[in-house]
Amino acid sequence: MPISRQQIIIRVFRKYSHSLGPDELEFLEDVLEEHEISDEDVEMSIGLIAKEYNKQDDASMKVSLQILKRVYQALQGAGDQRSQKEDAYLDPEDHLHFIDAFDMPLWHWSPERGSFEKAAHRLTVTGTAESRILAIRDRLNIIKQTILRNEHFTPATIPNRDREHLLTLKSTKQLLGRAGERFLLFGMLIHSKEGKLCLEDLDGVVELDFSQLDQPSEGLFTEGSFALVEGDYTENATFSVIAVGHPPCESRETARSIFGHIDFLGKGATTPLEDTQHAVRIQRDFPNMNFFFFSDVWLDHPDTLKGLQKIFDNCIENNFIPKVIVLCGNFTSAGIAQGNSRDVQKYQDGFDALADLIAAYPLITQRTHFVLVPGPLDLAANALLPRRPLLAALTTRLRAKVPRLHLASNPCRLRFFGQELVVFREDTMARMLRNLVGVKPAARNEDLKRYLVQSILDQSHLSPFTTHIQPVLAEHDHTMRLYPLPTCVVLADKYDSYRMTYEGCHVFNPGRFVGRSLGFSTYTPATRESEACVVDLEAEN
Repeated sequence: MPISRQQIIIRVFRKYSHSLGPDELEFLEDVLEEHEISDEDVEMSIGLIAKEYNKQDDASMKVSLQILKRVYQALQGAGDQRSQKEDAYLDPEDHLHFIDAFDMPLWHWSPERGSFEKAAHRLTVTGTAESRILAIRDRLNIIKQTILRNEHFTPATIPNRDREHLLTLKSTKQLLGRAGERFLLFGMLIHSKEGKLCLEDLDGVVELDFSQLDQPSEGLFTEGSFALVEGDYTENATFSVIAVGHPPCESRETARSIFGHIDFLGKGATTPLEDTQHAVRIQRDFPNMNFFFFSDVWLDHPDTLKGLQKIFDNCIENNFIPKVIVLCGNFTSAGIAQGNSRDVQKYQDGFDALADLIAAYPLITQRTHFVLVPGPLDLAANALLPRRPLLAALTTRLRAKVPRLHLASNPCRLRFFGQELVVFREDTMARMLRNLVGVKPAARNEDLKRYLVQSILDQSHLSPFTTHIQPVLAEHDHTMRLYPLPTCVVLADKYDSYRMTYEGCHVFNPGRFVGRSLGFSTYTPATRESEACVVDLEAEN
């Protein structure tokens, strides 16, 4: 049965917690008819009006016809101005930003306001007991509000038969005295002091019994991840699980339409409308612009510099200069022994050799931004996530010879116009597989890659573990969030290279720049996709 225009209008405004009266509904239908909007474009057009209405300071939950008309007129005027600016030159340098994790502002989720609130205090590395608890609560609340907004959990404004199949979340405190009944719970998977797997939410803890579950849904479940669990509460106060799954992932467009006014990165917020306009301009003005991504760039191996030299030669020969080159660690093939000055000197020599190599290509040196992201074995000021950039003392020659050098944190972010790219160097696959809980999936290779991507994005976090598995600085846990969903996530890992798009977010592992066949990846902002590349040194012999 096709959905009517009225139902679409009501559904779109309900996403922003707004309700429409008959007059407002009639006005919006008249606008659609006046502009001859096709059925396929109704949701997008109404979404644009709803977003702008939601930004008004005097907007109320019950939509006001007066404010609605004002928003419509403003959009009409903006359209006229936009047509005059369509051909204005856009300098990509003005819209390219490199964001260090320690420069990102902290936004807490406020259940009372149903929105984000910016932390007023100065962030510290040590944190407090309260900040550690608040970091976990923020993770839970951010995911929970996306669940409750999901169509499977949100009741329709117009009564219909689908209401009978609506999923309703319950709390652990609602289990008491209701043995034998079936519930759907949401919480964090943890182990109790007795070593039993439990689900914990804001109200309590319940022990899980997986004996009735043959196979979980797609994804990897670890201690510290949040899960939707369906099952029966038993007489012995355990929860017999019949189904478990990751929370649904909310697209970047949906999240940005609601929280587009919030500056999560600290570089100024852009509106979804501006992002759409910039996406068109990128495709038109910069169709061949590329970013290069490398992982495990072992500078203590001569083949590494040979491979980079071959790539630079090819770039110059074909007049194909990348806008950004991201080099992820580890920058050494082996760990550096504490206090071993010889190892440290060899480590620094690798960066000096890299500086000399880059400086030998003036065109690349002048035009390309180089970003260095530390890996697990690299020397940085701290070992916990997020990690500080490489020690400045080791990169003196690099900073002197490469003017567009960025010593980045791990993770770090790039913003290019309306696109957000997250770069994270960690052996995530191995850590996930070591810490699986419950019923472990019988998946291999390609399925594992897909499960990893789904799990990371569904959890809206780069490190969905408890702190004893993967310690994270409590007051900087927000830098590990993936909400709103980025445009692209680079999971640099020693695992096999892969690339896939999930819920509109492109995720790829660039591959290891190791051996005689050196792997790396290119990313094209115009298409928002990556491509695997290989430098074959064997062909030279």
